[in-house]
Amino acid sequence: MPARRQVDVSLLVPAKDEAENLPEFMQRCADALGATGFSFEVVVVDDGSRDASAAILADLAAKHSFLRIVTHRRQRGIADALRSGGEVAVGDIFVFYPADLQYAPEDIPTLVRPILDGRADIVTGSKQGKYEKAFVSRVYNALCRWLFGVRVEDLNSVKAYRREVMAGVPMRPDWHRFMVVIAAADGFRLLSVPIALHPRRAGISKFDWTRIPIGVFDLLSVWFQLRFGRKPMLFFGFLGAGLFLVGFLAGVAALVLRFGYGIGFRPLLNLVETMIISGIVLFGFGLIGELVAGMREENREFIRALSRHGRDGGG
Repeated sequence: MPARRQVDVSLLVPAKDEAENLPEFMQRCADALGATGFSFEVVVVDDGSRDASAAILADLAAKHSFLRIVTHRRQRGIADALRSGGEVAVGDIFVFYPADLQYAPEDIPTLVRPILDGRADIVTGSKQGKYEKAFVSRVYNALCRWLFGVRVEDLNSVKAYRREVMAGVPMRPDWHRFMVVIAAADGFRLLSVPIALHPRRAGISKFDWTRIPIGVFDLLSVWFQLRFGRKPMLFFGFLGAGLFLVGFLAGVAALVLRFGYGIGFRPLLNLVETMIISGIVLFGFGLIGELVAGMREENREFIRALSRHGRDGGG
């Protein structure tokens, strides 16, 4: 593929069965971004669509020179779509924006401008208006603010972010929802701006209520990794040492009862065995976790070095 010229902003657009919305979305992007003063491209990721999206995108690509198309043979989710789009995008700033027209393309410059002005590294939109998942969204945002201490009103909305932010987000299904908290943990500057949310006019929502339990477990997983991922011994080591100490003290009490008072108490012996074995096992998990964490840090540094080398024009 021939090299493309560098642009300021790459719009990453996951699209699953959005054939009815894509023509208007692309035209509104052309109108809204054409007069902003910054260069841009639109990378639409066809995430395994089964409608006429592929044919419509081919026609739109002939009409709009800024459009690039990435195709998934099957649906892989938004996180993979953003990763696939980011791999071919050439902009310094990425913007996550769905194609369902619930967010107006005219609001994209509002997200991008604080980053271009150097006031933020990631800007997330705060949804304004009524929508179906309002209660779930409020609970999710409240939990995130409580667990992670990130003072952003809406973490799971459209967002603009510097290209390097994506490098810190693990390529896990649905983890795009935690991009803001992961970026905050890495020291990136955050900003929130109000963005109007409009009713869907065509197509169907991809949200499924069965994904709520998955989201809760993902939330706990992200919290654990951010808090203990780089130092797992803080969790496994302290917990293992605590259980070992309980087992040791119970063992001392069992010896005193047996040889001092002639009392043999079998449940106490079982407690000693359980606590000491559990403590040793958890401590071992901590040591293994430290090795894994060290290897992951080395891998991250290698990826960052490759990224810097590629951005500097190295072969």
